[in-house]
Amino acid sequence: MSIVVTGATGALGRLVVEELLTRVPATELAVVVRSEEKAAGLAARGISVRIADYSDPASLAGAFRAGDRVLLISGSEVGRRVPQHTAVIKAAEAAGVAQLAYTGILGGPEADFDLAAEHKATEQAILDSGLPYTFLRNGWYHENYTAQLPVVLEHGAVVGSAGEGRIASAARADYAAAAAAVLTGEGHLNQVYELSGDTAWSLAEYASEVARQSGREVSYAAVAADAHLTVLTGAGVPEGFAAILVDVDAAISRGRLAGTSGDLSRLIGRPTTPVAEAIATALA
Repeated sequence: MSIVVTGATGALGRLVVEELLTRVPATELAVVVRSEEKAAGLAARGISVRIADYSDPASLAGAFRAGDRVLLISGSEVGRRVPQHTAVIKAAEAAGVAQLAYTGILGGPEADFDLAAEHKATEQAILDSGLPYTFLRNGWYHENYTAQLPVVLEHGAVVGSAGEGRIASAARADYAAAAAAVLTGEGHLNQVYELSGDTAWSLAEYASEVARQSGREVSYAAVAADAHLTVLTGAGVPEGFAAILVDVDAAISRGRLAGTSGDLSRLIGRPTTPVAEAIATALA
């Protein structure tokens, strides 16, 4: 039996593995990755590396063992994730894993925006499988915003169509710690966690904090949805993905990413990382 992390060389997966290594020996861990080369550093630390691809069901046949505790990190290919995730679920079911944790999206069935559709379908497929599950419904990452700080500072504006909607984001490392907690702890089977930051903030407040810390003039440029789409595509974002981002802002305006259930801080045993701290890290 191992604790298995899929997508372990991705941004979230690497953080989950690092968190797990503070809790269990490397010999108790396994990772499922597409590239053996990218996982060489993990193998060198004594972690078992299993090569498989979400898009290749045959490759997943040997990815899991009976009794494994598995974290399925959602794929990054929007529009292809339902068949990809289904292939992983079927492989986990065939192997007889003891737990299948999944990184979904805040709100679960109540999330009424386009990006949530594949997550909802995946959760239903897991329920249909009959496997013991843990749903980690992740809210927004601070990094979704702080990664754009060079552009924000260049133009002096945070552009969005979320109106005065609020976002209860947290650091990616916070979500990784929660995943590690449910994979190594007890009492998490067949449980659902709505994970978000302790405090919700608006894009205007975010812009103000960026201005304060950077010493630059930065404001929130609130635009209509169609104008937001034009800005994103003009910046080189593919139109399909730009439309998804605009739809997310609409969801933010309806309060869909503002929930502060406290589940995340309870799981990790500490307050979530403030967005101001994430801004400071990104500006350093």
